[in-house]
Amino acid sequence: MRKNKELGEQGEQMAADYLKKNGWHLLELNYRYSHSEIDLIAKKEGLLVFFEVKTRTSTTYGMPEDFVDQKKAEFIIRAAEHYMHQTDWHGNIRFDIISIVKRGEMELKHIEDAFY
Repeated sequence: MRKNKELGEQGEQMAADYLKKNGWHLLELNYRYSHSEIDLIAKKEGLLVFFEVKTRTSTTYGMPEDFVDQKKAEFIIRAAEHYMHQTDWHGNIRFDIISIVKRGEMELKHIEDAFY
């Protein structure tokens, strides 16, 4: 289990670095509300985006993004609604997935507008 946690943390760090490099302003890392967690929250050009980061070492059972099911999306949306209320956000939002596969090198794929 510790290995999975470390892999997830590596993936989240890689995603955060990717976002910063591409002009995003990171607002939150591992934002929690009730039983929900949003891996990253970032803003760019007036758009607030909630990111789910999925990291895997293999695609044998599917791509990392395949593991964001409807229930997971609902938890993220609920936490996002709380965050927007808490910060009084009234602008545009989006829900993205950052999919990472670690096969030697880590391969990152940014999927915009993944659910909602």
